[in-house]
Amino acid sequence: MEAILRETSISRRGKRLRSVKDGAGLGDAYGGMLERIRAQGGEKTKLAIATLTWICHTERPLQVDELCHALAVEIGATDFDPDNAPSIDTLLSCCQGLITVDKEASTVRLIHFTVKEYLCSHPDLFSKPHSAIAEACLTYLNSQQVKNLSSHPLLDHQSMPFLEYSSRYWGTHANKELSDHARTLALELLNQYEYHASAVSLLKQALPLGCVGGIGASPCFSGLHCASFFGIIELVSALINAKGCQINQPDCAGNTPLLWAARNGDERVVKLLLERNGVDPNRPGMGGRTPLGWAASGGRGEVARMLLGREDVDPDRADNQEATPLSWAAQNGDEGVVKLLLDRKDVDPNRPDENGRTPLGCAAIEGHEGVVKLLLGREDIDPDRIDNQGGTQLLWAAQSGHEGVVKLLLDHKDVDPNRPDKNDRTPLGCAALGGHEGVVKLLLGREDIDCDGPDNQEGTPLLWAVRGGHEGVVKLLLDRKDVDPNRPGENDRTPLGYAALGGHEGVVKLLLGREDIDCDRPDNQEGTPLSWAAQSGHEGVVKLLLDRKGVNPNRPDENDRTPLGCAAIQGHEGVVKLLLGREDIDPDRLDNQGGTPLLWAAQSGHEGVVELLLDRKDVDPNRPGKNDRTPLGCAANEGHEGVAKLLLGREDIDCDGRDNQEGTPLSLAAQNGHEGVVKLLLDRKDDSPKYPDENDRTSLGCVVVEGGHE
Repeated sequence: MEAILRETSISRRGKRLRSVKDGAGLGDAYGGMLERIRAQGGEKTKLAIATLTWICHTERPLQVDELCHALAVEIGATDFDPDNAPSIDTLLSCCQGLITVDKEASTVRLIHFTVKEYLCSHPDLFSKPHSAIAEACLTYLNSQQVKNLSSHPLLDHQSMPFLEYSSRYWGTHANKELSDHARTLALELLNQYEYHASAVSLLKQALPLGCVGGIGASPCFSGLHCASFFGIIELVSALINAKGCQINQPDCAGNTPLLWAARNGDERVVKLLLERNGVDPNRPGMGGRTPLGWAASGGRGEVARMLLGREDVDPDRADNQEATPLSWAAQNGDEGVVKLLLDRKDVDPNRPDENGRTPLGCAAIEGHEGVVKLLLGREDIDPDRIDNQGGTQLLWAAQSGHEGVVKLLLDHKDVDPNRPDKNDRTPLGCAALGGHEGVVKLLLGREDIDCDGPDNQEGTPLLWAVRGGHEGVVKLLLDRKDVDPNRPGENDRTPLGYAALGGHEGVVKLLLGREDIDCDRPDNQEGTPLSWAAQSGHEGVVKLLLDRKGVNPNRPDENDRTPLGCAAIQGHEGVVKLLLGREDIDPDRLDNQGGTPLLWAAQSGHEGVVELLLDRKDVDPNRPGKNDRTPLGCAANEGHEGVAKLLLGREDIDCDGRDNQEGTPLSLAAQNGHEGVVKLLLDRKDDSPKYPDENDRTSLGCVVVEGGHE
């Protein structure tokens, strides 16, 4: 603590404080800093305490200009004076290192999270902070400057940076601590609210983005709407008793005061509004959803119970998405509300939404086991209904890995465990794709399950599990006699081919454990499991495959490229080493593009692979490709200096071999400006810089024509 307090500047004190580890001595340090704050006396101490009050109790971090304007408010004043705002440097100085500015977010925050814990543990430090903040926000909103914004909607609201926070959160603070003064200020604001800039600001922050465009200068958002939104019962009570109150008035989004209260879950306000004569409990708002629909969708169980207690409430009215309150409650897993709705004779438990999904489907896809149990307890429930995507309840639960729901559905006699979706994928296929081992085990426990049925992409459950690398699921499926481990997919690629391509070593090991596995079967690109593993650089898989007797290490693909060629072109040094370790390997085979493994490695600049290949006696370092360009020519053309050096280290290298355009390694390197390669070649006695190409152009001529590579 003493070390912190001895620092001579606020910045140094803050840095020393941040360096304190594990909270050791922080309480003493904070106490010392508070003593320094109090010792300043007068306005400085008052400003520091006010600053800390705001930072500790706001609903979100305040930006620098927001905080400065908040502190400029003189509670109860009719005018706001922006010149009264303190500078951020003043705030930093008064707070003695307890606050800092987050440069990335431009917000003001405490120097350490433990500062708030310390300050809030001293109740005598802050006197009714939420009430004070609410009064400041309301004073600001009632100021003439903000009223001018209301009557002149085209004015620049950026000149009033505190407008956004005060509009959105004054009610939140007032709901926590409502002083008599705050109540008076709030009623002053709410009695003129419909045409107030604060109403527009609040709606823009509270409504979904799709509704914001409909907000005009007069959003029809009354004081009663606002009080109901914040759930401040004292204000709602005062406003509904005022003369001319329109309790069912919709705002610009179609929301009534009751809907806002139901949506936000304020039970006291909902109860008060429902007790008023003439209130319409079924009037829909945003998205065509009723107050009951919003309560059900937001998990507001007690509010839903209040609404369902009304005889005139419509419990099955669908919104614009064709979703009923039961659908929303089922989706949210609200068992209590689901039970209340199911007890109603006028609720259809099978009513689908716009996606054709029933309440049971909504609960199944979210894994709400209790709700599923309630719905399946109905005799009139349809447990196997297909939605617009062709999925059943079982399929969605299986795809999401909800074992409890799957078990409940499988126990129902009317559920078909093999019923596919529109892609012909069964619940087993969906579970295998997601790697949900427990669900797969449950499905395989059914005697009538189809373990090997392909979907419209020719994918079987085994193939999907293999592609995802789900070893546990693969093992379960391979233990079945009715599963074909060689059944190919849409590319005629077998499960082993996909496992090799994906580098799923554990899965490859499981598949190779089957006696009936075809280890060398090519797909429709003539690619074998070995060639795919080699191309992808999966050394472990390559090793497993090379240990099998039935695998041909030289089997070419549709480009007549062997596994060695595939590995060489990609630069997979470890795979090349494994393949070259085979006595029966052909290390110098040409593919149908006229390239050898060495040529492709040289062209791509893979020095390690080139070195491995050059160590072989049966590799010709001068063997050209289809354009008669040698490996050295390819390396020179691309500027791969290291590869060129390796090739020039061979005594039998042809340094001056010409391709079918009469280009030599030197002319190609010169033409492309590869100085290092040119120098290596010029150091060779057997290279002629004057040797012309097909255009009778020498190496020097190439340099000049191609841009003057100095």
